[in-house]
Amino acid sequence: MDTSSLMMPVECGVRVFEELDRLLGEVDPLAPQPVVAELESLASGAGEEATAASVGLDLSKRCDVRETEARYADDAVLELAVAEGAYAVTNDLPLRDRLLDAGVPVIGLRGRNTLAITEP
Repeated sequence: MDTSSLMMPVECGVRVFEELDRLLGEVDPLAPQPVVAELESLASGAGEEATAASVGLDLSKRCDVRETEARYADDAVLELAVAEGAYAVTNDLPLRDRLLDAGVPVIGLRGRNTLAITEP
């Protein structure tokens, strides 16, 4: 799970964990610690982005938060997905491209409020 995926419920109206269950069955979502740190930083602001980050921070409690060597959130998502052989969930197009180039399948927004898998 990256920062954008955990903010999807507010920003895109996506019920992200229900969509993951629909796509993959029951899952044990992972989030790198730098994603949680980024959400904390964004949540301290004001406006819709801060609200979305606050919701994302709450949702991150449903994830197994893992430490990574990488300190930047996008790098940490890539590192964790490769290490775990996992899907990555993101709505960030540059990150999606990096993940696909690294052979990581990506789950992202398709249509208004559903998720779909893109294979590398």
